Amino acid sequence: MSVDDPEVIDVRPEERLDASRLEPFLRERLGVTGEFTLRQFGGGHANLTYLVRFGDDEFVLRRPPLGPVPERAHDMRREHAVLSKLYTAFPLAPRSYLLCTYHEIIGADFVIEERKHGVAIRRDLPARFHGDAEFAQRLGHAIVDTLADLHRVDVPGTGLTELGHPDGYVTRQLDGWAKRWNAARTNETIDASALLEWLRGRLPPSPVAALVHNDYKLDNMLLDPHDPAKIVALLDWDMCTYGDPLMDVGYVLALWPEAGDPEAFRAWGMPSWREGFPTRREVVARYAQATGFDVSHVPWYHIFNIFRFAVILQQIYKRYEAGQTHDERFAPFGTQANGLVTIATMLALSS
Repeated sequence: MSVDDPEVIDVRPEERLDASRLEPFLRERLGVTGEFTLRQFGGGHANLTYLVRFGDDEFVLRRPPLGPVPERAHDMRREHAVLSKLYTAFPLAPRSYLLCTYHEIIGADFVIEERKHGVAIRRDLPARFHGDAEFAQRLGHAIVDTLADLHRVDVPGTGLTELGHPDGYVTRQLDGWAKRWNAARTNETIDASALLEWLRGRLPPSPVAALVHNDYKLDNMLLDPHDPAKIVALLDWDMCTYGDPLMDVGYVLALWPEAGDPEAFRAWGMPSWREGFPTRREVVARYAQATGFDVSHVPWYHIFNIFRFAVILQQIYKRYEAGQTHDERFAPFGTQANGLVTIATMLALSS
């Protein structure tokens, strides 16, 4: 990818950074020369991501979104802690070079990371792959196999065990996301109490401890431009922790629509409804074979993560409703969050 690729745009006016402070700070800390330019990656819905160039040297700057940020969300310190170490054991993770916690530079914490080159697939496959079942199967398998590879990383060997406390992880996750849901409610938000009661009454035992990405999905991956069924980078590590790996599996399933699923799944899921992609059942079976983990409680993780994704949409929608962002992509997120809660409740009460 180059500066002219479609993912890179001029910086949105409301998301500009103070270049007069940023440029000299980075020149000193990174030891770089050359002409400074700053552009923005247009994809994504939460953290703000920029392309920083000094001559031919390229870096990625990531910072939290504008406006109030939920506690422990969009954690650039965590992202740096992960990516300053993980790249040695998991090459798809970009290396983080610098963490800045001086808010006088751009008004928030930020990290400077390695620029990985690849293409992104977001809501649907490129038109040339429609009907290509062999390609879809390879891409689906690559998504599952890469997740299994991440969950087999020797966490003590990377020095990342301090990221989390596996004991009680599932309970803390449920409590935390329920709290975020309640904090992000607006006048149109539906009641999720029946769903939360079901989830609390069926908490599963955590099988093993592993690195958990916590936002593992296709549009957080970069793919080889010459073979887009090959993953070359995994991005967005600000929620990574040391905990229950089945949380990642449930998140993948929550975003893995199949043909015939409700439209709400397809609207925000991966293009896994296309011909050739493995089914959710096949995803779980392939993951279990690769890792050897007990997956008998995966349905709970699936339902929980539908709720969790609803919370993420609702948090973004609340920022939009409050005027903290004017990105019109976020206007339907409140309705979509309600739809996901409805689907999760139906699945829970019928299980």
